[in-house]
Amino acid sequence: MPVEDTPSEAIEPAPIATIVLPCYNEEAHVLLEIQRITKVMDDDGMPYELLAVDDCSTDDTLKVLRSVEDEYPHLRVVAFRRNGGSGTVRRIGTQMARGEIVVWTDADMSYENERIPELIRVLLEDDSYDQVVGARTTEEGSHKALRVPAKFVIRKVAEVLARQRIPDLNSGLRAFRKSVSLPYLRLLPAGFSCVTTITLSFLCNQHDIKYVPTAYAKRAGKSKFHFTKDAYRYILQVLRMIMYFEPLRVLMPLALFLFGLGFVKGVVDMFRHAFYFPANTVLLLVSGLLIGAVALLADLVVRSRDDSAGPPA
Repeated sequence: MPVEDTPSEAIEPAPIATIVLPCYNEEAHVLLEIQRITKVMDDDGMPYELLAVDDCSTDDTLKVLRSVEDEYPHLRVVAFRRNGGSGTVRRIGTQMARGEIVVWTDADMSYENERIPELIRVLLEDDSYDQVVGARTTEEGSHKALRVPAKFVIRKVAEVLARQRIPDLNSGLRAFRKSVSLPYLRLLPAGFSCVTTITLSFLCNQHDIKYVPTAYAKRAGKSKFHFTKDAYRYILQVLRMIMYFEPLRVLMPLALFLFGLGFVKGVVDMFRHAFYFPANTVLLLVSGLLIGAVALLADLVVRSRDDSAGPPA
């Protein structure tokens, strides 16, 4: 007697991309952002997941996310028990991602999230790029009069140290290959400079980045950016990242400058006072030698480090 075939349940395809959406006190507009992202991704037809991570919000952000979780089949909600910062959210979200392409963006309505499929398809269609960044053409953040010149100077310093042009060093809208990012996730700081870190990590390791000009709107809600504290961390993180990957580029010019200055001063001192070297001349020479030795030692540590493995599971 023939056995009647029973229809098998439809298996949802694995996502190609995972969109990591940090949410902290965004109750007034997080639903609008979810609707905007899911609409453009659904219209595109690409398999995806939207990972909304509530960073221990003090308002009803988590309540809003939970209330719509069942309405959006591609939405996954993760709740932190304590506030970890946007960098922590993005790091853990990237580790949890099921898609090979990971997208970072914000929930404050400031970025052109309608262009997320475009960023993803650049990576799918061109294997030569490992990251695509939405480079902002305007600055609409808080403390604009201070942020614009400060960010320009820091970006130029990063360009000199990385020896590459960087149109936007800290854009929050970007897509990258998860497999390439895994060795660098442990470097991400907890705060806003995590996007700077992932940019410099890729550039310093010869991973090509494509910059796509995008518009940038004034954010909805209250900004979490504190100019003095976050700008200081921002500068520190740029120097830390260059030191992590290219310490000679930071330390050796200073070492050579001090030693060269001490050598020239020593020659002058010898002509002025035969075989007498003042303490400041000796200090310059010794300082140059010590910094040069530290630079070489740091470079040796960098060259012997294994960055091939990702963070521990």
